[in-house]
Amino acid sequence: MLFKARSAAVYGIDAHIIDVEVDFSGIKTQEETFATVGLPDAAVRESRDRVRSAIKNSGFDLPPTRITINLAPADLKKEGSGFDLPIAIGILGAYGALSIKDISDFVLVGELGLDGSLRAVQGMLPIAIAARAAGIHNLVIPAANAREAAVVAGVNVYPVTSLLEVRELLNSAGQDGKSNIFAQPLVVDCAALLNEAVEYQADFRDVRGQHVAKRALEVAAAGGHNILMIGPPGSGKTMLAKRLPSILTPLRFEEALETTKIHSVAGILNRDEGLVTHRPFRSPHHTVSDAGLIGGGMIPRPGEVSLAHNGLLFLDELPEFPRNVLEVLRQPLEDGMVTISRAAMSLSFPARFMLAAAMNPCPCGYFNDKSRECMCTPPMIQRYVSKVSGPLLDRIDIHIEVPAVQYKELRSNTPAESSAQIRLRVLAARELQHARFLENPIRTKGSSRAPSRAIFANAQMSTQQIRTFCELSTDAERLLERAMQQQGLSARAHDRILKVARTIADLEAAPSITVPHIAEAIQYRTLDRSYWS
Repeated sequence: MLFKARSAAVYGIDAHIIDVEVDFSGIKTQEETFATVGLPDAAVRESRDRVRSAIKNSGFDLPPTRITINLAPADLKKEGSGFDLPIAIGILGAYGALSIKDISDFVLVGELGLDGSLRAVQGMLPIAIAARAAGIHNLVIPAANAREAAVVAGVNVYPVTSLLEVRELLNSAGQDGKSNIFAQPLVVDCAALLNEAVEYQADFRDVRGQHVAKRALEVAAAGGHNILMIGPPGSGKTMLAKRLPSILTPLRFEEALETTKIHSVAGILNRDEGLVTHRPFRSPHHTVSDAGLIGGGMIPRPGEVSLAHNGLLFLDELPEFPRNVLEVLRQPLEDGMVTISRAAMSLSFPARFMLAAAMNPCPCGYFNDKSRECMCTPPMIQRYVSKVSGPLLDRIDIHIEVPAVQYKELRSNTPAESSAQIRLRVLAARELQHARFLENPIRTKGSSRAPSRAIFANAQMSTQQIRTFCELSTDAERLLERAMQQQGLSARAHDRILKVARTIADLEAAPSITVPHIAEAIQYRTLDRSYWS
């Protein structure tokens, strides 16, 4: 009269294995009653109606009795419709409709339709990872979720479409659940997915002029650095930013897996692919709220900064964003992590992204423009640029001015460098960085284990790594000291200049940082003194 099944619940981007215990009284009542305990939310409590109809419409006739369902551990809140399938299987097992008695080596997740069909649920990739960590070898899930779960090695993923199909699958496993199953698990070639070339319609070949801006974007892409572009309307800031993804490096498997987890939890994953194979590009409108940008809700969900993890977050018209929205970017830009605390729980989401921002220099947009006269007064300009605070600006590595394109450059027939050519140099620089961090890992003090957080780009270096990999010659040291004193740069700006200089040296395959590398990196930190001083 007692049957146990296993399922999983997602919290943040991680999942926990949940035991679903089903018991029925054996005493017939006037009508069938369900009692679900273990902190279920409204969607889990409503599952009794879906499960009852799905079992009936699948051809099973259950006598009216009192059914008790316990979701353990009872101190964790359970939410979502993914518990429909394990509850239904638990009821069938308790009534003796299954020949298998032990299904502890199976995790069952899925939403049931009233006809017994299975629908997809969110967060299947974290569930597959949790099943592997718990030593559970088999995962029975809706067919629409199968590809994203199958990227996890060490777990047999069985895609199913109906409750009857699940029953047949489990019965074929034998009494102990360890015999051969008639169905074949789904296999996905992750390497082939990641190696598929992504075609970008926007190409740097279309950009006329703006050689300084293109060089700065190349440096930003090579090291994963944040970049701010300031210029008049129509100078090409948005055009350049939209072409930035075409020169970014492809995702490594570890990055792809972590990015896919976030997109799976958020419910925006393309289930036909099953794995995020290219770096995300997120461009929220300036009317976005702080919760929409960072994440939030009663049960916290990832925001735009987490959806852009391992990718690019583009904020166009930066001063038009509310100041309180921009200020919440400080922690993720510094830590690469967002922690959202609510009364019910506190969850953390990864948010290690590359920020690209664009803005006009004044309200009319023509301050310092040679072709148009600016009608803004100094107080108007100061109020406009002060919407972007100094602490936020200090966290942006590269600041460049994007002037209006001259007519001769605009009509020139000289072919511009393509994204493919720039991308080759970026890839070469990233390979140098990957080899450097792989051969010289920085370990946590007092620990002999490798760091839990992998480093993929120069922008992600810690202070200890900066001291190790960014040694300067005497002349370069003198130049940096003079720039720090004359421009009044902060300690954070000092570290970011060294990171950018290391990237510039990597683009030239130079083993050490020289004076020209430091000089170019310092040049990218001068605009904030001219506009914000």
